[in-house]
Amino acid sequence: MSTSEQASTDASGAAVAQRARLAAWLPAALLVLSGASGLVFQVLWVKQLSLVVGIDVYAITIGVSAFFAGLASGSYVFGRLADGRERPFMLYAALELAVALAGVAATLGLAHAAPAFAALDRSAGPLAWLIPFGLVGLPAFAMGGTLPAMVRASASRDSDVAATGGALYAANTAGAIAGTLAAAFLLVPALGVTGTAFAAALLNTVAAAGGVSLALRPGGVKAPAAPAAPAAPAGAHDPRARLAIVLYTIAGGVALGYEVVWSQVVVQFNSTRVFSFAVVLATYLAGLALGSALGARVAERARDPWGAFAILIAAAGCVAMLEIATLGPWLIALQSEAQAAVLGVTDDALAAVSAHFAVAGLAIVFAPTVLLGAAFPFVLRLAVDAGHPGRRVGSVVALNMAGGIAGTMLAGFALVPALGLVRTLALLALGAVMVAAIAVLKGPATRPASRWALPVLGAVVLACTIVTPRQKLGSLLLETRSGRLVFYEESRGSTVAVVEQSYGHHRFRRLYIQGESNSGDPMPSLRYMRLQALLPTIVHDGEMRSTLVIALGTGITAGALLSEPSIRKRVVAELLPAVARATPLFRGNYGAPYDPRIELRLRDGRRELLRSTERYDLITLEPPPPSAAGVVNLYSRDFYRLAASRLEQHGIVAQWLPITTQNDEDSRSLVRSFIDVFPYASLWTTDMNDMMLVGSLSPLPLDVASISERFAHPGVSKALSEVGVATPAALMATWITDRQGLEAYAGDAKPVTDDDPRIEYSPWVRPLEVLRVLPRLIALRRPPPLQGADRAFAAAVESEWDRLDTFYAAGLSAYRGDRKSMVADMKKVMETDGNNPYYRWYTNQ
Repeated sequence: MSTSEQASTDASGAAVAQRARLAAWLPAALLVLSGASGLVFQVLWVKQLSLVVGIDVYAITIGVSAFFAGLASGSYVFGRLADGRERPFMLYAALELAVALAGVAATLGLAHAAPAFAALDRSAGPLAWLIPFGLVGLPAFAMGGTLPAMVRASASRDSDVAATGGALYAANTAGAIAGTLAAAFLLVPALGVTGTAFAAALLNTVAAAGGVSLALRPGGVKAPAAPAAPAAPAGAHDPRARLAIVLYTIAGGVALGYEVVWSQVVVQFNSTRVFSFAVVLATYLAGLALGSALGARVAERARDPWGAFAILIAAAGCVAMLEIATLGPWLIALQSEAQAAVLGVTDDALAAVSAHFAVAGLAIVFAPTVLLGAAFPFVLRLAVDAGHPGRRVGSVVALNMAGGIAGTMLAGFALVPALGLVRTLALLALGAVMVAAIAVLKGPATRPASRWALPVLGAVVLACTIVTPRQKLGSLLLETRSGRLVFYEESRGSTVAVVEQSYGHHRFRRLYIQGESNSGDPMPSLRYMRLQALLPTIVHDGEMRSTLVIALGTGITAGALLSEPSIRKRVVAELLPAVARATPLFRGNYGAPYDPRIELRLRDGRRELLRSTERYDLITLEPPPPSAAGVVNLYSRDFYRLAASRLEQHGIVAQWLPITTQNDEDSRSLVRSFIDVFPYASLWTTDMNDMMLVGSLSPLPLDVASISERFAHPGVSKALSEVGVATPAALMATWITDRQGLEAYAGDAKPVTDDDPRIEYSPWVRPLEVLRVLPRLIALRRPPPLQGADRAFAAAVESEWDRLDTFYAAGLSAYRGDRKSMVADMKKVMETDGNNPYYRWYTNQ
């Protein structure tokens, strides 16, 4: 052979090798794109569903079930279609294009679906759920077919199915990890909801183009045509294959039950910020991806696949139970060390706290999910044949998801409320051992090692259940926050605790939801919540007859409204029943939980406004801080438009504005959202760390005669005097600025909207941010535009403000560590108003 001929042969061989490598990695790469897009869409739709159906755990679960039901049915239907295709890559490409188009359409549809859902919910009840089911289920139906189609296209022999299916599942899950993190850290913050949907659709489009290129490549990859099938597909009546699928279906329910428990356990060690959930979900998916990749390497060679499948399922439950049993302060210490280490290297607060989140995910979620992921290739080996891989893979995935839906509802709605988190996890782990036992007993030729291992795993689960207290998480809460636990309830979707703590000789109680302090009854909280209720009723231009309080919390705001005699209708919307049960434990709420004059509606506040056409003179709200995941729904411009539409003439919306839970730039966006809706807006200070935005569609004149008359009512004056606001002048001294000042503060900040929920994705709060925010807001202060005020009243207002300003200066000095200035300023305050209970509380008198 000549040199040129040899070179040509070598080149031809290299080209063949290159095509072979392409054939090997391109399907996996396409599923990475598909998985990333799918999780991005899922994140968006869960967020949008909360705007349509509310953030009640029942509503969200039902809405999310539409997504999984779509995936399951799509896997089943398109898995069967794939087996009849000679070029299933073309089916895959068509599905990806369908996902792109339907995904964007669903996102746009959900953005405008809330009014229609609310109207249909009022008139037709359950039929309203056809809207979210249709919008979310249709693109999910197409998503569900992508993995079975790709397995059908890529697996050519029986011996390939488990390895190929496991590897492709791992690639799809790896893409999901990327999508989860990209959505939270990059896409939604930069592009908003709609822009992110188009970005996800672009990934689907690229994946579709890749599928077409594989299908049309000359001499390239082609899936073998399905054999001329006998009357029944190969293996269709194999009872062992059916058993494997049934057991994996039950295992899917158990696995999603674990996820329900883990979601409430992990948050106790993390935060309610969206970044925390993204990092933990990525950790969960990383475990599945790694486990599936490892399982794919050994599943075809395993001599006891039934035993391996059984041990993996049982071991996952055993490890999950062991991790809960051994949780303790060591995890918190490890999180702190990881956070400090990353901060030292990157000087990035968000990266540091993400490391903090990841440690909790690794300690609680990662190891069991590796084991669960490794079981997938084994069930493919047991249940799938190369003659009909699409059909069987589709059935495995579909039924596993169906089991997951059932497991989520059973665990979230029945087991956790009845048994608590620890006992629910134990029951699920024992269920996993039972599934494994059936696999070992019914599977052919299982080895003695597998049979002996199961009793050991079951014994470990039982031992952990016995030695682990039911209120394990409650005790851990006290280890990180000193105090006495007076209430603790693990209920559907949340963990609620009341902890008694102290400040000097003062005793008070705090409300913890998902491990985060939400409110309490110390003096600063009493003050801002009493003002949150009563200040708007006093400055209201007309007679206050109807009020809506969004978020019951400690009941202090709702209770304060009992002091105003003119109110005839008092409605409170509270999301969590457990919070309503904890409310009686707080002082200062005037018995609001038991007062028949208050109508408590256990419903998400936004959904309450959507489903009811009732109008109110006052809508006042103090939900959790705006940076918490999901809470942005009550701080957006769209919410304020909805609230404004439910106001009576001269009605008021009073929004709590914390100034320590977000950066100054984010506070400016929050103010911009408010003043974009309310042409008559003002800012009032209710505590050093809290302010209140008051907005109306009509002018709010500060008439001194009217204000003094309302303040003079015995119940009102008593409620305010107890928190250091003893006179109408002291009340008016809490005024900061009007719309002009708020415009100057907000500047060119972009508003928070449903499509651009920027506050939820904002950077981590800088240390001592209050030192930036509070002085900027105080600098806006101007004398209130009082009508009918004489010189004495105006002078009294300025005197009260000077004293309050000095008190705030003392607080800022304390934040800076300047004790000398703090003591000097507090001395001035106490010399002029030493009997004020608000100031006395801070001096421990």
